[in-house]
Amino acid sequence: MKLSTKVAELTTIIAPAVAACDVALWGIEFAPQGRRSLLRIYIESLPEDKAQDKQVTIEDCAAVNHQVSGVLEVHDPIAGEYILEVSSPGFDRMFFSDEQMQDYVGQTISLRLIQAIGQGDKKRRKVTGKLDSIDSETVQLTSVDGEQFEVALSNIDKANLVFEDA
Repeated sequence: MKLSTKVAELTTIIAPAVAACDVALWGIEFAPQGRRSLLRIYIESLPEDKAQDKQVTIEDCAAVNHQVSGVLEVHDPIAGEYILEVSSPGFDRMFFSDEQMQDYVGQTISLRLIQAIGQGDKKRRKVTGKLDSIDSETVQLTSVDGEQFEVALSNIDKANLVFEDA
């Protein structure tokens, strides 16, 4: 999962503003949509706050929105109009880096792949299963029907956690 050049630039500008609000930056989505683009920022509780079961609040989102709006006004990295959204990653959180997945070993994730994997008519570009392990180059998954997959990290287009109600 590689960040686009634009998202990497926005992350550099936005990360300090998010940190100033005492929350962590989970990830950024940027979708140019003609005259009006969408900038979505996901924030997470700081690790020490998570240990105390503190969650991201609406007030946290509002504070980050205010702080980031000011920074974007100064730096002006987005041409034209844009909509700014600030949110928690939610239960079905999208992963923005390989490192984020490491905390979710043993849980179910869904992957959309760049190139299909499998053999013959069993080729697929979407794989869902329990994350068995992750290393610097691959993830290993076991699907509900017991099928095992080894997927190169470089072949993952999009990954997210699958919420399972306990």
